[in-house]
Amino acid sequence: MTRLVYPLNEPTTGLFENNPDKTSLEKFRFFHADEGKPLATPWQVALSRAIILRQYQLPEGIILDCACGSGIQIAAYSEILDHPVVGVELNENRARASAVNFRTVFTERGGTSIERLNETVFVIGDGRDGDKVLAALAEAGKSVQQVGFLHLDPARPRNSRAHALTEMAPRLDEIFEGWKKHLNETSEGPAILLDLSPRISKNQMLEVESLVDGFWPGVNKTWTWTSRGRGRVDRLALWIGCIAEPEYPRRFVRIPSDPTQAPFIMLGGKVVDNGSEMVDTPSVQPKRGTYLSIVDSALVESGLADTWLQSLSLGDEYIWAQVTGRRPIIYHQRRLEDNDRQRTNLIPVSGRIVDFIDAELTLKDIDEFVEIALQHDIRKLTIRTEVAPDLQPKLQGSLDRQLARRHGTKEGFIIRHQGQEKYLLCVVN
Repeated sequence: MTRLVYPLNEPTTGLFENNPDKTSLEKFRFFHADEGKPLATPWQVALSRAIILRQYQLPEGIILDCACGSGIQIAAYSEILDHPVVGVELNENRARASAVNFRTVFTERGGTSIERLNETVFVIGDGRDGDKVLAALAEAGKSVQQVGFLHLDPARPRNSRAHALTEMAPRLDEIFEGWKKHLNETSEGPAILLDLSPRISKNQMLEVESLVDGFWPGVNKTWTWTSRGRGRVDRLALWIGCIAEPEYPRRFVRIPSDPTQAPFIMLGGKVVDNGSEMVDTPSVQPKRGTYLSIVDSALVESGLADTWLQSLSLGDEYIWAQVTGRRPIIYHQRRLEDNDRQRTNLIPVSGRIVDFIDAELTLKDIDEFVEIALQHDIRKLTIRTEVAPDLQPKLQGSLDRQLARRHGTKEGFIIRHQGQEKYLLCVVN
């Protein structure tokens, strides 16, 4: 059964999981029905994506999210693009939550366009069936002819470490088949954004591209990696057609923790292919006085790290020591300038190697780390290496307690990367 719900008058009766969105300046509280919160897009991510989309000239027609979940992304599109939207969601409670969440955003951001509010509608139904969705809108008196922009964020299994394309619900091919004839296209193709799992492999990315080319041969595509830090990619999306960058197959977006700050956006790179993208990591033994910097792992994964690093004060005078994991590492001889670090959050920490510690990072041997830190006038020593989750707070707590009683003046960190037997003690720049 296909049914329509409207933000203007949809009640909250029977809706639960009303949770604050800490990434919003407005302190939104969103409904996430039927355990939908882990699947929902944070407001700050949704907003930044809508702002990027604003720079493109979209074809005439509605903004459609054919698997809208809690409706946060489509609400952001409506706010920034000032355009009526249609969301489709198979789960009735989530569709109702989407309508309520849309009203929350509209109201708390001071929306005044009653026309936009009235024209926005959420459809409880199958997002794969374009004919049926548009027929339901027509029966309700909505004069929708074509879709100007299509957004798809398919559900993925929450307990899967690698997401196959066949696990997505709805599948990409089903959406393309159901909506292709309803998409208004420009000379550069339609406007489509596929919000995919960050866990898909390069081969799966190529599979997605091949699928897209099967419906729109040769259309432009730009892969976009979005990160909020924390050593991971939060979103991986493919921008297609007239919202892709013809000369740039890759985009990286780093969203700062402070919602008042603008995201860092970078375009560049080469097309995704079957070749290796591994960065060369020569076997180099670091020396005292060498600088060590941790690079944002999501930037490395996007394939744009070298381009960005070469724009800094250190130029191309750096060596990769580690490119995998949460803490990719470079060595360099020049100190990073302060203005380099202030521009972005892409280097979480940088420091000069002052010593090596040939001991195990255990509670039994932690005193040795303390003593060596004191020799270098360190008052605060942070563990920046892989440690068992149950052990890390005990080790860090011991370092904090012992060093707090002394009179050091510097901050430092300890790290050990792959292939390195000793821990490196670094003083923060």
